[in-house]
Amino acid sequence: MLESKLKNYLLLHLIVFIWGFTAILGALITIDAIPLVFFRMGLAVFFIGIYFIFKKKPFYVDKKGLVKFLFTGIIIALHWIFFFKAIKVSNVSVALVTMSTGAFFTSLIEPVFFKRRIKTLEIILGLVVIFGLYIIFNFESQYKLGIIYALISSFLSALFAVLNGMFIQKYDASRISFYQLLFGTLFVTVYLLINSSFSVSFFTLQSMDWVYLFVLSSICTAYAFIASVKIMKFISPYTVMLTINLEPIYAIILALFIFGDKEKMNPEFYFGAFIVLGVVLFNGIIKNKLVIKQKIQQRVKSKK
Repeated sequence: MLESKLKNYLLLHLIVFIWGFTAILGALITIDAIPLVFFRMGLAVFFIGIYFIFKKKPFYVDKKGLVKFLFTGIIIALHWIFFFKAIKVSNVSVALVTMSTGAFFTSLIEPVFFKRRIKTLEIILGLVVIFGLYIIFNFESQYKLGIIYALISSFLSALFAVLNGMFIQKYDASRISFYQLLFGTLFVTVYLLINSSFSVSFFTLQSMDWVYLFVLSSICTAYAFIASVKIMKFISPYTVMLTINLEPIYAIILALFIFGDKEKMNPEFYFGAFIVLGVVLFNGIIKNKLVIKQKIQQRVKSKK
């Protein structure tokens, strides 16, 4: 039992490491953000489709579900477009630290959909995050556009996560992801068609770009998604969430090794990053304590 738990915990860290490597690949791939997202999502749909056929999983989803997945598929496509744009105009470190604001955006969006009041603590933590970003923004002003793109991406990611939190109550996680990726691909395809972007040169990529795209779509998207769904059966959501918060740290360390001077920032950046990431981790710990407290209260009530 203990050996199995350790195995799944190590697998979780591997998945988070893979997600962190996504940003590295985004910086290494030479094509622009929109074509990059088109290839990433399209290839991921292909790989997950093969997984469905191999596992003999049904593709059926009701019409209401398809409409929901169409909307969220567009959201995730836009999220990735702005994410990769942020990396292209700044660097991996700036993009990922700014993306950590997702927890703050979630605390604002979640009450709207789940009809609960915004908690004072969440507002205070959100203000601390803004202070951390202000420090980064003030001392790394050359990355201003990258920070703005990453903030938009972070907001879209939070919206996507909240909506999926509602969908998962009714629909299978793998089918949700398949159709969201499919509709996201179609959305980007329509955009590229309107702008007459498709040509022979569009599909004529450097050989290493194809290699990176294959890794990005198969391992970092299709495999990581399927593995993360399985992990949720053996590891608590809190452990998963807290471990995912290590993604920017993994990616920043990787980026320093791979890109060297391009990723080296002013000391003020790391101070601001420490504030942002620290708040995210603190938020996770506080929420875990509240969940444990609620469970204890429920057990006490059930015994009465």
